[in-house]
Amino acid sequence: MYRLEKEFRFEAAHRLPKHDGKCARLHGHSWVGYVVIEGPVLVGDGPKAGMLMDFGDMKRAVDVLVGDYLDHYYLNESLKMESPTSERVAEWVFDMLKAQLPGLVLVRIEETCTSAAEYWEDDPDE
Repeated sequence: MYRLEKEFRFEAAHRLPKHDGKCARLHGHSWVGYVVIEGPVLVGDGPKAGMLMDFGDMKRAVDVLVGDYLDHYYLNESLKMESPTSERVAEWVFDMLKAQLPGLVLVRIEETCTSAAEYWEDDPDE
């Protein structure tokens, strides 16, 4: 089995209006995200021989989301969520990328340097 991980970064604001602490106020973060794909077989020949997936292809898929919805956006509006927690942002990224990144198994979102959330789908065969 092979596993690839691609990092992405964005600056964005959000608020959690029902939170019982300071996160109820409008604030921003320097977010860091990771998309992780897995697969058992590498490309056999051609320009991507020996790769599970080209890192450039992963980057292009993620860059669309970063540019159109995440970087320098107010996530409550751009993601159409009342309360865009790190968990919900990770799930949103996963859902938006799963058709474009075969083998996507996990999205990790780091809201701060000490706090992160991960989202993955349960294996229906288990």
